[in-house]
Amino acid sequence: MNGLSLAYIGDAIYELEVRRHLLSLGLTKVNELQRRSKHYVSAKAHAALFEQMMVTNILTDDELDYFKRGRNAKSHTKAKNTDVITYRISTGVEALFGYLYMSEQHERILELMTWIFEQVETGSTNK
Repeated sequence: MNGLSLAYIGDAIYELEVRRHLLSLGLTKVNELQRRSKHYVSAKAHAALFEQMMVTNILTDDELDYFKRGRNAKSHTKAKNTDVITYRISTGVEALFGYLYMSEQHERILELMTWIFEQVETGSTNK
């Protein structure tokens, strides 16, 4: 699969995991759910998380390759509310999750999502 196709499915998987997590915290008001989800799913959040992934060296070589496949894919859509570099990094993160999902690495998805929840909730991505 090409990088943009992986990003397409990865976006859905990632968003579903974030929504499941927020509901598990007991949040029920839609406005609050939307506000909190932005800390996980925006292009800026993806870029901050990817920076932390690089610092902590959490990704395998294969995962990094699939991230790059998504990041470097030629998209015909424009970035909304962010710059092109941040948008491309976000696409790479989505492609990474698409790769993990399509290769049935569900445990790894959960492992990375748990790590992501910790990063966001401890403020590691707010630097």
